[in-house]
Amino acid sequence: MDAVIEVEQLRMRYGDAEVLHGVDLRLGRGEVLALLGPNGAGKTTTLEILEGFRRRTGGEVRVLGIDPAGGDEAWRARLGIVLQSWRDHGRWRAGELLDNLGRFYTRYRGRILGSDELLALVGLAEQAGQRLDTLSGGQRRRLDVAIGLIGRPELLFLDEPTTGFDPQARQEFHELVHRLADLDGTSILLTTHDLAEAEKLADRIVILTGGRVVAEGSPAELARGVQRRSEITYSRDGEFFVHSAEGADATAYVRELFAQYGDAIADLEVRRATLEDAYLRMVQS
Repeated sequence: MDAVIEVEQLRMRYGDAEVLHGVDLRLGRGEVLALLGPNGAGKTTTLEILEGFRRRTGGEVRVLGIDPAGGDEAWRARLGIVLQSWRDHGRWRAGELLDNLGRFYTRYRGRILGSDELLALVGLAEQAGQRLDTLSGGQRRRLDVAIGLIGRPELLFLDEPTTGFDPQARQEFHELVHRLADLDGTSILLTTHDLAEAEKLADRIVILTGGRVVAEGSPAELARGVQRRSEITYSRDGEFFVHSAEGADATAYVRELFAQYGDAIADLEVRRATLEDAYLRMVQS
């Protein structure tokens, strides 16, 4: 895939504190990449550098072929950004705000997404004439997403995008992300603390801890890295048991259970390592 983001040996220092230690990162066209890590890992700093909001201490960075430190307005118009919070005047009405922001993008992007189309896309069609200070937290977050999509971006940054979403809104947002990546070819870099969300959305995951990349791969690849052990739970004659087995030994153990006890075995469950198991092992090591 064509590289939309290329990062080599990215470093960032605040005074005497170095928060990024030689981070390498790559995002292909139409790919969804999730950047995971505990608080203080360097995720937000990395995003701010890629978005052109913060100048790095060292390393090479190219975003859409441009060094973000020197990106101009035409370059910025190719990006969509959904921040964790977005401050504006509460007296704006949702449709008016999108129309006003859209005027910037029309100078560089040609056809943009209109306010009616955007609000329908994020489930806010009925709130077009509503003032921002009357929207609920979840509705305000959906509007944040609409703001990031106005210019039909080539690259979309999503920083904790579904905070405040109810389960239905979260599902609708996940479908939107898949549509943007699969049908429109939008490249997406997101941060989230929701591992289930990362597993649903991301083609690849990069785990950042202490300013360093400690793991990278698809959700399945990362989980397989700790799948050597399986946890087998079952009951026999009303008594519950838990057994740990290595790799293929889990299958052999289950076969032996049924050979020895037959129908007396119930409530059998074999649990293999998940992305959450892999993540916790990596950030805690």
